Amino acid sequence: MAEDSYGLPVHFERSTGQFSDISRAASLLEGTPFSEYVIADKGYDSQALREAIEGRGAQPVIPRRKHNTRGNDGMDWCLHKYLHLVENRFARIKHFRAIATRWGKLARNFASMLALAFVMVWLPM
Repeated sequence: MAEDSYGLPVHFERSTGQFSDISRAASLLEGTPFSEYVIADKGYDSQALREAIEGRGAQPVIPRRKHNTRGNDGMDWCLHKYLHLVENRFARIKHFRAIATRWGKLARNFASMLALAFVMVWLPM
């Protein structure tokens, strides 16, 4: 899921549970509007993803894993704290019972319920 700086969802993609989220990161990035920064957690630490983000004219704010030789010297940790907005959004949409229990067995039904939950989040705005 991609969010704007106010914590409102702007794009999401459904993926299967047995694959890593980074496998969908490039297509998720293509579906989002332009932003100056792209903030993600360590699970998205990939040089190819960093190059794709920089190719869009944005700056990646992704901490490197401990086995990475480059380290986190240029990391903006204050900006990285905004990652909690995405985690808060996941916690919020789990309040919708059909999403939390995954009642919709078909992928399209589950994606539709997610879209409806995100519309409910956008309504007060």
